[in-house]
Amino acid sequence: MAALPCIEIETAPNPSAAVIWLHGLGADGNDFVPIIPQLNLSECPAIRFIFPSAPSMAVTVNGGYVMPAWYDITGRAVNDREDIAGIHKSATAISELIEREASRGVAYEKIVLAGFSQGCAMSLQVGLRFPHRLAGIMALSGYLPLANSLAQERSEANGKTPVFMAHGTWDAVITLERAEASVDTLEKLDYQVDWNTYPMEHSLHPDELVDISRFLTMVLSKS
Repeated sequence: MAALPCIEIETAPNPSAAVIWLHGLGADGNDFVPIIPQLNLSECPAIRFIFPSAPSMAVTVNGGYVMPAWYDITGRAVNDREDIAGIHKSATAISELIEREASRGVAYEKIVLAGFSQGCAMSLQVGLRFPHRLAGIMALSGYLPLANSLAQERSEANGKTPVFMAHGTWDAVITLERAEASVDTLEKLDYQVDWNTYPMEHSLHPDELVDISRFLTMVLSKS
């Protein structure tokens, strides 16, 4: 896969931290750019926000319609076949973005991997298997993909990395129960999950933005 096209926004010159934020199915890198001014990052170091765009592909669950996607989705049920090859392909491209930040002078432990919906799934897929410790993982309105292989593939480096998970109690796209099952799987593997729910559908909530600001401050303001 070619390098992912990205939108980059720096909160101040010479950033020493980075947040790689992955969009959901059918969106692109522009999707969460408007969120940045709504976050309180006053106690954080300068941050480079990176918003990559997924390549377009035919998505089975949407009748084969071609749209930006990190991997194919065959159905909405928990037991539907997962696109293992597609997930691994995108994971490689996302890992390359992390390595690029490291090559630009941002320490691995100052990089947060974030994502919404399908992007949430990819942030967990990549972050929990990445060989260097990251600052944190921010998993919004999504689920843990390839859950059965995590115990064998997990990276000890990120065994204690803070994981912020958030979900809407009215989410009909990815049910609350599916997200709760993901949290349960992670906690059984001793991950530190900061689990939050909000009265919303498949979206973002104003209170969630406050909690995201709190999480980013916690994991990035450490010396």
